[in-house]
Amino acid sequence: MSDTATATTMSAVVQHAYGTSDALRVETVPVPVAGPTDVVVAVRAAGVDAGTWHLMTGRPYLMRLIGFGVRGPKARVRGLAFAGRVSAVGAEVTDLRPGDDVFGSADGAFAEFVRAQRSALVRLPASIGYEQAAAVPVSAVTALQALRAAAVPAGGSVLVLGASGGVGHYAVQLAVAAGATVTGVCSTAKAEFVRGLGAAEVIDYRATDVTATGRRWDAIIDTAGDRRLSRLRSILAPSGSLVIVGGMGGPVLGGMERVLAAAVANRFVRQRLIGLVSKENASDLADLADLVDAGAFTPMVDVVLPLDRAGEAIDLVASGAVCGKVVVVP
Repeated sequence: MSDTATATTMSAVVQHAYGTSDALRVETVPVPVAGPTDVVVAVRAAGVDAGTWHLMTGRPYLMRLIGFGVRGPKARVRGLAFAGRVSAVGAEVTDLRPGDDVFGSADGAFAEFVRAQRSALVRLPASIGYEQAAAVPVSAVTALQALRAAAVPAGGSVLVLGASGGVGHYAVQLAVAAGATVTGVCSTAKAEFVRGLGAAEVIDYRATDVTATGRRWDAIIDTAGDRRLSRLRSILAPSGSLVIVGGMGGPVLGGMERVLAAAVANRFVRQRLIGLVSKENASDLADLADLVDAGAFTPMVDVVLPLDRAGEAIDLVASGAVCGKVVVVP
C-alpha cells in the first residue's frame, strides 16, 4: 500500500446496520480528505478493543441513545485505534508532515487510510513497531487512567480482575512498574502469561472465588465480570479504591448499572468507588509512548489478522480467548 493517498478510493470495513460480525463488509469507499486541523494516516495496523464489539452490535442499547446512532452506527467504518504513516496534513497542522510515523485513535481505523484530529495523535515510540503501537490506544490509555484514579500508595497491593485481557494486561504491567504488588485473576490457561507480565500471584477464577478469600487489597481494577459491589468491597482495604473499567451486563445498560451504583455508594463510604469512563487524549498517549520506550510495559499482541477478517478479530476479543491484544492489518 502506498503511503500517500494518490488514489481517490480505498478498502475499508463498513457496517450499515447493527448486528454480528456478519454485518461487516469490506467495501470500496472514498479516501478521507484532511480538514484544516486533520491528519490523514496510511494505516499500517489497527487495534481491536471491546468498544469495537459494542459499536458493531449496538449493545448496550444505551449507547444508541447517547449519540452513536439509533438504527445503525453513525460512523460506518469500524475501528478506532491505529498506527501508521502520515499521508497528508491540514493547513493548520505544522508539526507533522507526510512520512512521519504516528499512532492514535479515530473512527474508521479498519481501512487503508484514516482521518484523525491532530490532537488525537502522537509520534510512534522508537522501541515498538506498528502492530504493537496500534494495540496501545484505547486499552493502555484505559489502564493508565484506571491506575491513576486508584491512586495506589507506594508499595501497595493491586488486584486486577481480567488480568490477561486487553486492558488487564496493561494494568498489571503499569501497576508493577509503579512499584505495586499485583495479583492477577484469570483462567489457568493464561496464568503463565499473567505471571510473565510481572504479577506476583495469579488466582484462577474458575477454581477460587477471589471475593471469598478473606484477603484485602489496596486497589482493585475490575476489567471483567459482573461481581457485585458489596462482594468487591469486602476484599478492598478500608480506605482502598475500586475502579470499575468494564464487565458484563444486560442488553440495555451493559454493566453501567454497576458504574452508577458505585457513583451513588461512593458518597457514603470511606472506600473510593470509581466507575471509569476513559477518554482518549494525546497527553496520555505521549506518556505511554515514554513508558513503553522506558521498558515499563510491552504491548502483547496475540493475534494479527488481515483487514478482510476484521469480523473474526472482533469475535476473538469478545470471546475472551486471547491473551493481550488482537490487531488487524490492511
